Amino acid sequence: MNITIIGAGNMARGIATRALAGGHTVHITAKDPAKASQLAEELRAQPAGAAVRAGDDSAVDTADIVVLAVPYTAAKELAAAYGARLSGRTLVDISNPVDASLDALLVAPGTSAAEEIARASAPGTHVVKAFNTTFATTLVAGRVDDTPLDVFIAGDDEAAREQVAELVASGGLHAVDVGALKHARELEGFQLLHMALQIRDGGYGWASTIKLITP
Repeated sequence: MNITIIGAGNMARGIATRALAGGHTVHITAKDPAKASQLAEELRAQPAGAAVRAGDDSAVDTADIVVLAVPYTAAKELAAAYGARLSGRTLVDISNPVDASLDALLVAPGTSAAEEIARASAPGTHVVKAFNTTFATTLVAGRVDDTPLDVFIAGDDEAAREQVAELVASGGLHAVDVGALKHARELEGFQLLHMALQIRDGGYGWASTIKLITP
């Protein structure tokens, strides 16, 4: 698949690493083109890095999946700004709308960042919540304690969820489909706790993961 990642930070690096490991083509675009180019150059050092490139946002128009690897407010603004260009496409929101003290969510009760991004998007845009419960460093490795990461996926369009699940699985991770987009509320809620634990009682070094274990 063609994966366009908007953003050039640590999460963009982690998701791009998994996408490249899965054999996908990755295009990175960012507000600062120099940062996008630098990240793409660094990713080319990976075994599958030849499939990554950087450039302007024209790649949005040919992407199978567009990943908003930016904070919540910026993601909402971008979804609105791209408008009809995203119609019919799968748009992945990875954001966690948390305050600076990691003490509260910034969205009102009864909604989520993903749902607000969906409301800001053009009709026909298939918003999927994914990767918000995985930290950047763990995504680069793909594993914690030699165990593949779980990636929880929520969205109202089943085909879009399956598309993101394919991306996740191809990169060596475990996709967990939790159903409708409204369940992004729970995903954002327990990631708030997960993030807060990183700075409490010695913390976990942003190297922990949330994992479902079955017999």
